[in-house]
Amino acid sequence: MSSVSTLPSLLIVDDDPLIREGLAVSFRNHFTIHQAESRAAAIELLRQLPLPPQLALIDLGLPPVPHRPDEGFHLIAELLAHSPKIRIFVLSGQDEHSNARHARSLGAIDFIAKPCAPEKIREYLDGALKVQEREPGDAGGDKQSLGIVGQSAAIQALRSQIVMYATIPFPVLIEGESGCGKELVAAAIQKLAGNPGSPFKALNCAAIAPTLIEPTLFGYSKGSFTGATSAQAGFFEEASDGTLFLDEVGELPLELQTKLLRVLENGEYQRVGETATRKSRARIIAATNRNLRDMVRTGTFRGDLYHRLNVFSISVPPLRELGPDKLVLLNHFRAYYAQQIRQKPFELHPEALLRWEQYSFPGNTRELRNIVIRLATKYPGQTVGAAQLQDEFDPVELPASPSGSSPDSIKQLLQQGSFNLDRHLLEQEGYYIAAALDIASGNISEAAKLLGINRTTLHSRISAHEKSNA
Repeated sequence: MSSVSTLPSLLIVDDDPLIREGLAVSFRNHFTIHQAESRAAAIELLRQLPLPPQLALIDLGLPPVPHRPDEGFHLIAELLAHSPKIRIFVLSGQDEHSNARHARSLGAIDFIAKPCAPEKIREYLDGALKVQEREPGDAGGDKQSLGIVGQSAAIQALRSQIVMYATIPFPVLIEGESGCGKELVAAAIQKLAGNPGSPFKALNCAAIAPTLIEPTLFGYSKGSFTGATSAQAGFFEEASDGTLFLDEVGELPLELQTKLLRVLENGEYQRVGETATRKSRARIIAATNRNLRDMVRTGTFRGDLYHRLNVFSISVPPLRELGPDKLVLLNHFRAYYAQQIRQKPFELHPEALLRWEQYSFPGNTRELRNIVIRLATKYPGQTVGAAQLQDEFDPVELPASPSGSSPDSIKQLLQQGSFNLDRHLLEQEGYYIAAALDIASGNISEAAKLLGINRTTLHSRISAHEKSNA
């Protein structure tokens, strides 16, 4: 039994029990297998596991709408919110290029089309494990970089904020989109905070069932609820005078927000099932990819808690705003992963390099890193062309428009002699489609509502963009 516990863990999510069981049998000697038949079941399972799985193999077509990829797209985002380091592979019969590329932009490592031999799937999984041991960019880097890669003014300002706030014993709120590196910022603050041996406890509020958040944070007494066979200290108690990191704090239920506010105001809390008041000296660092100000306005997040958490705030910029750092990160990850797989690094053809600079990376640094992993695996020591690189990008994500909408810029564009109105209008439409899909996290129905069109129309227009980019 001891050998089983040392196996890497794999989550399989598919609504077909024959596929789940077949893969479980094929991989049982190589992985500790966890199975789920739906997005909801997968999230519930992850919340019950003591540690998140290292790998996930998921179908896109999941109930209640198995004929559409929406549930699978949402599951990718939720798995990464639960554990940013989980390696996700999509195994699906919905193998349209748009699905594959959008899944990758959301954070999936790669897309495997059904049917696929278990031996081949295992090659993908084993390859992901090889580069999972230690990620470059962890806060174990040198003091100057703080483990955060980049030389742009925005990244240098970010490092300055980290240094400024690290030793101040007040809450810090880290805001930023998914995949932009909020957890790296929190780790860097903790590293510079002072005593390197002080406790650091981290809780992902999206990764645990709401009913378990309170006992996890505050602890509980014996017999306070079913299964509480002994008293247990919570994260506040274990953090002592160190740091408590609350990731995805916007997911906290309102009743828990009230109790967290009390700790922030006077340091007082109670274990579940106890009346005795305890004191906490832990410093709070919180992070969110949601707009808490909007949540305060809609009543889903307490305004007083927001202001308590937001004593100091750090906004982690999205990758599309970092300009030449896209190339810095390309070189950084390319060298690292080539060394990890013991292959020569790939190169980008000049035209591919231009497309790299134009692409907005909606999945931020996480998406960029995954693209580099795939290119390093597929094209070791080779030159990657523009078409090969384009195949890794989200199909509806277009480069920023080179021209403005002023009369002079339009006249200049027309005088170039190669203008095509239909193509130009198609590109403009693409910007709105890309923005709507980004807001809706890939949900076609929600994106269609934002655009004021129906799902069928949106599907047809996305197909038109794919054909025009082919």
